[in-house]
Amino acid sequence: MSLLSALGGATWLRPGPLLARHFSQAARRGERPGGEELSRLRLDDLAPTPRSAGGLELLFGLFPCLLALRAARRRVARLLLQAGRSGLQGERAELLRAAEARGIPVLRPRRQKLDALCRHQVHQGVCMEVSPLRPRPWTEAGDQRPGGDPQQLWLVLEGLQDPRNLGAVLRSAYFLGVDKVITSRRHSCPLTPVVSKASAGAVEVMDVFSTDDLDGFLQAKARQGWLVAGTVGCPGPEISRSSEIPIMSCSEFLWDQPTLLVLGTEGSGLSQKVQASCQLLLTILPGWQLPPGLESLNVSVAAGILLHSICSQRKGFSEERKRGQLLQGPREPSATSEGPTVAQHPGLSLGSEKGRQDGG
Repeated sequence: MSLLSALGGATWLRPGPLLARHFSQAARRGERPGGEELSRLRLDDLAPTPRSAGGLELLFGLFPCLLALRAARRRVARLLLQAGRSGLQGERAELLRAAEARGIPVLRPRRQKLDALCRHQVHQGVCMEVSPLRPRPWTEAGDQRPGGDPQQLWLVLEGLQDPRNLGAVLRSAYFLGVDKVITSRRHSCPLTPVVSKASAGAVEVMDVFSTDDLDGFLQAKARQGWLVAGTVGCPGPEISRSSEIPIMSCSEFLWDQPTLLVLGTEGSGLSQKVQASCQLLLTILPGWQLPPGLESLNVSVAAGILLHSICSQRKGFSEERKRGQLLQGPREPSATSEGPTVAQHPGLSLGSEKGRQDGG
């Protein structure tokens, strides 16, 4: 059987006019799905993921595929490794061994074929046909009460629709040690392969939950003793006067109780209903006076700043310890060491120079 016929077993669907029609109808109704930032995105960025006849999707990128195999949450139909790479080494060799150990068929198509299957996304020569990954119901997160640990942090996402933003947010959340992630089920981007690639595979190994009733969830956690901290763009004088909820710079926030950090959708931020469930609003103050139109940050950038501002207060990361690490300088690697002991997650560590050149 030829390679082309072997790869032709799955019928890949091309995106039709359905998405464009959806936004056109929304525009006629006067709606702004996702706000101004999302409306400026190209429709190609939100195109449906290629699906095969069996309901599978194409996961692409070295670390998303490797971590998906390690986590074993997805059903894997086939592994596609780019032909022509002589002597697979490192993570690619591990990927091949893991697939062979599980009896997963391995194909070696040329790069042009992988480019076409991935719609010219950066696949790094690695793709897998896998079952979709879906958020779990938030009830499976357990009825966790604050308990004796005041430094618990859950990230709550309302209506993030751009898969690259969602993936970048999840990568920062995993890197900085967020305990759980909760998303709104409605108007939120699913956990697509683009999300996995943008998260460097973090979504494959972290728990993401969802709920149909986000404001009800927030109110229930508040009754349990959690602080519900929403987020807002840089407030002008009129916003500060009209808001009944205290607004505080994230640099002044003291993390002394279990906290839910709530981020809103691209462009329009938190809905009024969800914002009304917040006890506090955090904001990021700019370094100087900004012209109109530049008063806010991309949601994934804002998430990184907010999470680092909070998580840097975590016990064990005191200023004295951080200063001591800086004064020690870089360590000389030992002859037997294979790398820093903290690099447990290859998709989130710095990785090799070759890995960075390949697109991360």
